Amino acid sequence: MKTRIKELRARHNLTQQQLADIVGVRRETIVFVESGKYNPSLKLAHQIAQTLHATIEEVFVFEA
Repeated sequence: MKTRIKELRARHNLTQQQLADIVGVRRETIVFVESGKYNPSLKLAHQIAQTLHATIEEVFVFEA
């Protein structure tokens, strides 16, 4: 799954660590989600999207 997390984080001047702290996960989790190596739970996806002031669909690009 592709994400736009890095782009959206940059718009909000957030580091991976800051985003991780806000949503309550380790920075490594954000690294893996951002790089598409880990698919987040719906809860985490929602928290990330809310933090980045976006919808889940704007943050995560689901591929068939």
